[in-house]
Amino acid sequence: MQIQSYAAGQWVSGSGRERDLIHAVSGEKIGTATSEGLDFKAMLNHGASVGGPALRKMTFHQRALMLKEVAKYLISRKDEFYKLSQATGATKIDSWIDIEGGIGTFFTYSGKGRRELPDSFCYVDGPMEPLSKEGSFVGRHICVPLEGTALHINAFNFPCWGMLEKLAPTFLAGMPAIIKPATATCYLTEAMVRAMIDSKLIPQGALQLICGGVGDIFEHLTCQDVVTFTGSAETGKKLKSHPVILENSIRFNMEADSLNCSILGSDAEPGSPEFDLFIKEVAREMTVKAGQKCTAIRRTIVPNKHVEAVIEALSSRLAKTTLGNPANEAVRMGPLVSREQVNEVRKCVGKLSEVSEIVHGDLDNFDVLDADPARGAFFPAMLLHCKNPLRASIVHEIEPFGPVSTVMGYDTNAEAIELAKMGKGSLVGSLFTADDNTAREIALGCAPYHGRLVMINRESAKESTGHGSPMPHLVHGGPGRAGGGEELGGIRSVLHFMQRTAIQGSPTTLTRVCSEYTDGAKPTGDTKHPFRKYFEEINVGDQLITDSRTVTEEDIVNFANLSGDKFYAHMDEEAAAANEIFGARVAHGYFIISAAAGLFVDPAPGPVLANYGLENLRFTKPVYIGDTFKVRFTCKRKARKYGHKQGIVEWDCLVTNQNEEMVATYSILTLVAAKEDIEVPTAEGLH
Repeated sequence: MQIQSYAAGQWVSGSGRERDLIHAVSGEKIGTATSEGLDFKAMLNHGASVGGPALRKMTFHQRALMLKEVAKYLISRKDEFYKLSQATGATKIDSWIDIEGGIGTFFTYSGKGRRELPDSFCYVDGPMEPLSKEGSFVGRHICVPLEGTALHINAFNFPCWGMLEKLAPTFLAGMPAIIKPATATCYLTEAMVRAMIDSKLIPQGALQLICGGVGDIFEHLTCQDVVTFTGSAETGKKLKSHPVILENSIRFNMEADSLNCSILGSDAEPGSPEFDLFIKEVAREMTVKAGQKCTAIRRTIVPNKHVEAVIEALSSRLAKTTLGNPANEAVRMGPLVSREQVNEVRKCVGKLSEVSEIVHGDLDNFDVLDADPARGAFFPAMLLHCKNPLRASIVHEIEPFGPVSTVMGYDTNAEAIELAKMGKGSLVGSLFTADDNTAREIALGCAPYHGRLVMINRESAKESTGHGSPMPHLVHGGPGRAGGGEELGGIRSVLHFMQRTAIQGSPTTLTRVCSEYTDGAKPTGDTKHPFRKYFEEINVGDQLITDSRTVTEEDIVNFANLSGDKFYAHMDEEAAAANEIFGARVAHGYFIISAAAGLFVDPAPGPVLANYGLENLRFTKPVYIGDTFKVRFTCKRKARKYGHKQGIVEWDCLVTNQNEEMVATYSILTLVAAKEDIEVPTAEGLH
């Protein structure tokens, strides 16, 4: 059986030299794969000409809802992915990380997209920049989707998560993608892509798949395309320096395997919670996915005084880790992905043994449960000890991509930091200490060389996601050897697939371009009170200038009694006069915004259902007894609530005094009824 690719809307088989796909446990052939014969140029063009326009017809919120629906569909079919995942050598826990962890990124980005991005076609990045004296010429930054195709080249260790964590921000940005999984485990990626295509939730052309090599696809890339790569540093550097990448300044994000470390703080004595947590985490990171994780702990850095205790505790824990067939529930660690990988890890252990001593594990004598070690890709957990790590550079250069870690000692925090930095750039480092001063010193010392740092103690351990779990909310990547790129990181990664453009013009023009009110823009001219309009009737730029209100001493006293806020600046004339900021009694800021609401709210029943938020409040100038203020109330932007008969409207509120000086500024969020249900567009409708 040949694993197929999905190109230009069709499942296709390659027609050239095939590569055998081998079951990691049994060593049996389970299929073949080749991409020879595919028209890679046509695939890029199909993404750019069909998938891209369909995605760009959707707003950020519509694309976010698409992610949610796809995630729900994949969850409904997860059992078939779990079953197939065993062939990669994954245990149930390994598969959970890959399958449900990957699907979870879709859920996370769906939520963040609806909370942090507008229900619009461009993202406004930052505030307006005044560029002229009178304010008729201003600037803003907007981000719009690139009009090419994203090529995602992934590693063998996470055939599902590696794909989904890249697709989530790509789709949310509005860009189509071509997935190129590692051939060794492409059959699992293919199964999940088939499910996504079957769902009919993704627009035609938005998702394509290459099972096999990349052929000549790099020759056809343009400046509107994006390439992301996860894998070895050596391969990544070759791709990153491809002439087409350099000539067209194509965005290239690289996440390479790195020599990650975990540090045991000098305060963490044997028997302490932090010591026990450290042992548990190192052992887990060595054995989950059989150590085939880009975030796995390769260097175990411990105080010299605790080296023997750490080796003893780790060896004891690793000895209880049953190696064998993941289909057997007693197994805690499965095989490596292939026999080739076994040979590669053996070579690395041999090189490390030149400067280190093997203190646990035997390459040639180990037990395997419910499988034939001669046929499967099994490899035992190996622990080494390097006595002179500051002088043995090889332990900071060779990475065995399997269940192997090297213990190395330090005497001072400065030495621990130096050892961590000798990895020359890591995806993640972790520290186990109950001393927050130690945490501060080591974290700040290691941060320039790490993409992520996890600090764990008895307080955080219960809810910690652990050393080796990249989270969608935070960046995944690292400097130097780790590739110099960033994945995930919430909305940061969405912007990686968009072009940031500075736009300049009048505030009115920029309001129309951005679908967001820019201060100084002309109002729409509609004089109907905003609270009398249904959602569809409200336009960005609708504006109400309220009547004025004069602040009295009675207002201040009544508000103080009602709220309980009797701060001296409001109540004590002499003390307020001595205050160098106020110089006299002032009204409460919260009284001003409360009274402002009384000026712009229409009290009668109408389309406005609720006021459920106030954001970015700033008080900019004191309001004194006798001062008069009014409100400029403007529709800033709108967001539909899909599947409901309502929407969200954000109003820009500017409070000014009798001298037209701003005294307060903030945004109000209201839930407004719509005349009709707001439907989510279907993938077919967008094609």
